[in-house]
Amino acid sequence: MAKRKGKSQHRRKSWEQLHRSGHLASEDAESRRRLSRRRVKLPGQKQDEAIFADQQAEPAGDGQRVAGTVVLLYPGGAIVRTADHGDLQCGLAGTFRPAPLSSALAVGDEVTLAVMPETRGEIQGGQQDIDGRRVDALILQRAPRRTALSRPQSMRGKRRDPYETEIFEKVIAANMDQLVVIGAVAQPRFRRGLLDRYLIVAERGELPLVLVVNKIDLGDFDHALLDEYVPLGVSYLTCSSRTGEGLDAVRELLTGRRSILAGASGVGKSSLLNALVPELELVTREVRQADQRGRHTTTAATLYDLPFGGSVVDTPGIRELGLEIDKADLPWYFPEIAALAPQCRFRDCSHTHEPDCAVQAAVEAGTVPERRYVSYLRILESIEGGGG
Repeated sequence: MAKRKGKSQHRRKSWEQLHRSGHLASEDAESRRRLSRRRVKLPGQKQDEAIFADQQAEPAGDGQRVAGTVVLLYPGGAIVRTADHGDLQCGLAGTFRPAPLSSALAVGDEVTLAVMPETRGEIQGGQQDIDGRRVDALILQRAPRRTALSRPQSMRGKRRDPYETEIFEKVIAANMDQLVVIGAVAQPRFRRGLLDRYLIVAERGELPLVLVVNKIDLGDFDHALLDEYVPLGVSYLTCSSRTGEGLDAVRELLTGRRSILAGASGVGKSSLLNALVPELELVTREVRQADQRGRHTTTAATLYDLPFGGSVVDTPGIRELGLEIDKADLPWYFPEIAALAPQCRFRDCSHTHEPDCAVQAAVEAGTVPERRYVSYLRILESIEGGGG
């Protein structure tokens, strides 16, 4: 075997000499081998004044700890809104340790910051002055989430273990009071299948769901489309962001609550916010005439404070909502199916082909809406096929 040369050879010899001398076994060396705590050093502080993320004492000087709420994420950091310092551009402290299998940060997260002594303060006019060089504060820790709107994603995939079975939760927004799903009468058409999926997402995140049907200026809404959701406790409003009809009811729905606006691309989430709060001046785009499908205008989930009280998170529009859940759990997200499942002949009945299935019998008898059952089958098929 060729003789080893270079720095690696010297490192090996040095380690062997220390080992023979017994120095590696000394208490002094053992203390150096422990993982050292990474400290958060604030500019202008002496070394012994640096704060640690796991300490409770207030840091010396102007490096005070303050609470804030994440309002926007960007690569490597976040914009955090605070009561006394306004919006701060924040990096992550070296000691920040997020929980595994979930997004480290999400819009709506409540965090603790160490404010830099020479902060430039509030970001004027809501503009995120992200230049990669300035940081107003460091995020030390994140409070536990009360609720979360998330999209489960399998850990399997490119550059990941193909045999990994754990699910990673991509959190879109946290600590919200309600999920407001926006639909449209037309342009794009109202999709009950997508609403079925949002009901599952809301149930997983422990969020009450309210439906707002926008664009009633384009035609009469067929209220019969939602008859099957009334027994499920789903309430809904109709409005037009263009004419203003029904906006008072939407304003009342949002007042004093932290809400997530979600829905397919093109249904008018940003237009609705502009109608309620004109000073936001959010970018909007017309629906494509070729296929009547929406165009993405919101590119990142963003939290906005409402002048009449409360706040909203405007999320990017989607065309499909993937679900990564255990197929055995799917029936429990359909209450009308879950209620009949104990009457099935088999405990693990999938309600697709088994004999003496109470669910299939109820569908044939008309006591379970056929469209909801078909939606269940489609979601089940997508889960079994790995499509989410």
